[in-house]
Amino acid sequence: MEYFVKSTNPAKRRTPCLVLGVLSKQKLSAPAEAVDKASDGFLGRLVKQGDMDGDLGQTLMLYQVPGINAERVLLVGCGKHRELTPAAYRKIVAAATRVLQQGPTTSATWCVTEPLPKGASIYGLARDTVLAAEDTLYRFDQCKSKAEPPKHPLTRLDLLIGSDLDRDEAARGLAHGIAMASGVTLAKDLGNLPGNICTPSYLAERALDLAKDCQSLRVRVLEAEDMKKLGMGALLSVASGSRQPPKLIVMEYSGGKGSEKPVVLVGKGLTFDAGGISIKPAADMDQMKYDMCGGASVIGALKACADLGLPLNVVGLVPSSENLPDGAANKPGDIVTSMSGQTIEILNTDAEGRLILCDTLTYAERYEPVAVIDVATLTGACIIALGHFASGLMANDERLAAEVLEAGEHTGDRAWRLPLWDDYQKALDSPFADMANIGGRSAGAITAACFLWRYTKKLKWAHLDVAGTAWKTGEDKGATGRPVPLLTQFLLRRSEMGA
Repeated sequence: MEYFVKSTNPAKRRTPCLVLGVLSKQKLSAPAEAVDKASDGFLGRLVKQGDMDGDLGQTLMLYQVPGINAERVLLVGCGKHRELTPAAYRKIVAAATRVLQQGPTTSATWCVTEPLPKGASIYGLARDTVLAAEDTLYRFDQCKSKAEPPKHPLTRLDLLIGSDLDRDEAARGLAHGIAMASGVTLAKDLGNLPGNICTPSYLAERALDLAKDCQSLRVRVLEAEDMKKLGMGALLSVASGSRQPPKLIVMEYSGGKGSEKPVVLVGKGLTFDAGGISIKPAADMDQMKYDMCGGASVIGALKACADLGLPLNVVGLVPSSENLPDGAANKPGDIVTSMSGQTIEILNTDAEGRLILCDTLTYAERYEPVAVIDVATLTGACIIALGHFASGLMANDERLAAEVLEAGEHTGDRAWRLPLWDDYQKALDSPFADMANIGGRSAGAITAACFLWRYTKKLKWAHLDVAGTAWKTGEDKGATGRPVPLLTQFLLRRSEMGA
């Protein structure tokens, strides 16, 4: 969908549909008051009749409103102003977008809520308008024989602001939102594809395709033979049970100075995880196609980075494999040697994500990065701890942790920090190797991060466990594209282009 910034009087705006906000207790927003005045009190009288209370997300479509140029007016409830936060605003956008998509209009004009939500800016609202609208409009029907798209898809949304003084900030917010949403959509598409299509090779091909459209992006793929030469015994051991060859996707975006050290993003790319010999229960195993969502989010973030032309250097590393039971697969009790030289006793083959990540984190050292963030659907324990609202964050650097948390708050793609204390390390002790790959049932998300920490002692590193946030189940089943917004905002701030 296309997005534009406009700053005309809402009553004079010619548009198929004008979207206006109504606060709780039937109080009109500032743009709605302007339309009410032009219509000789039409909106106020209608609202007082009880057709629109202003409850959050409530909608009401109006036709032939007198005194204005819009063909229709869509009223959308904004709730109580003291409770109107950026998160609530995104729900308002989603509610209005659903109604617009179901109607006959292909374009609409959105009037930014005034007064603004608490802690919000014109930039943030413009960006969040795009993110919420694109999330609502997203459809995945690539694998259906007969897709049924909307009869009148929404193709344009104009953002109406109150002053020309805000135009630049609104336009910047739209541009950033469009790039973020593009990365989110790519991550969703990759995540929603089934494992028989989205194999490690397919994931690598999609990354290579991105480089064709961006001169600043270089992509190369390390094959199993390359990994063997590098000593990536942990990563290769996971792939040994699959007929699909593993890939290590290396994406190098060069937007900064040549001498500038990069930020490195590492994403777990398990395109299907059956658990290996420690096989998972059959129920809901289909959802294990989402075990590559960490890798998909890194690819999506690199796309957003390239679309924005960020003036910094970023490296994306995506180790990709399948984890299946086979005669050659890892067995409980096996001991493998990682690229770092440390040995690992595999007590549970379903704790494979950390095995492919540890070798990739060691590989990341060659870039001498200023910061490393890994993203992985790593542990069910993180879902038990935080549910499906926040990603788990663990880090060995205070400043980096604060940056990641702030980026999540700023975009509504939130994370919550968990401890990474030395007390937890003992759980990984092994009598036969340098460490075990699991630490027992207690604090599973933390001990998994403790495992990765042993490979990041030379790095400023943060770990995002997105097992609870990377996809949804039930009626809304599908990939969420998280944490692409968080990662993109982090990079925007690092490049000093973000708010």
